Amino acid sequence: MKPPAISPAFHDVSRQSQAVFRAIMQAMAQPGRTGLLDTGFETPAPLAPGAAAILLTLADFETPLWLDATLSASPATTDYLRFHTGASLVSDPQSAAFALIADAERAPPLTAFSQGTPDYPDRSTTLVFQVGSLDGQDWRLAGPGIKGETVFGVSPLPAGFMQQLQENNACAPLGVDVLFASQTRIAAIPRSTRIMEAR
Repeated sequence: MKPPAISPAFHDVSRQSQAVFRAIMQAMAQPGRTGLLDTGFETPAPLAPGAAAILLTLADFETPLWLDATLSASPATTDYLRFHTGASLVSDPQSAAFALIADAERAPPLTAFSQGTPDYPDRSTTLVFQVGSLDGQDWRLAGPGIKGETVFGVSPLPAGFMQQLQENNACAPLGVDVLFASQTRIAAIPRSTRIMEAR
C-alpha cells in the first residue's frame, strides 16, 4: 500500500518564507502586536497552518525540534515536518532549538526547555504555541519594542502561565522566547518583555 501523500506547503517558497520571516521578526521586535502569516496551504491535523508556516521558515536539517504529545502522536504531522524542514525530532525538550505545542493547556513548564547559558543565551529554546485567539486583553506588556505599555491576551494557555512568563523575564538574558500562532496570525513575548495583569 502506498503511504499517504504529503500535502504541499508554500507554492512560492522564496517569497512566502521571506514574508513569514518578516512577520516573525516584527512580532519579536514589537511584543504583543499581532501580525499576519502568509499561509494558504493545508496541513495534517492537528498541525495548524500558522505554526507550520513558522517552522517551515525557521527550521532546517540542523534544527532539533520537539513536539508535544498531541503532535508527536500524529505520523502525518511528523512526516510533514520532516519532509518540509528536514529537522530532526527530539524527545528531550532541553535539547530542542524549537518546540511546537498544539495542546497549550497541557504544555510543559517553560523551565523544561533549554534556558541558554551565560556565554550562549541564544542557545535557548524558542517555543511556538498553537492557539485559538490572540484577541484578549488579560495582560499588560512593557519593555523593549513597546512604547509605554500594551495590552495583550491569548487563549488557551496553561493555568499560571503569566507567572511563568514573569519568572522567565526575571532570568533574562537567559530564558525562552515564546511565539503564538493562530490559523493566520502571529504574536510574540520575548524573554525581555515584562508581563503584568491588566488593570
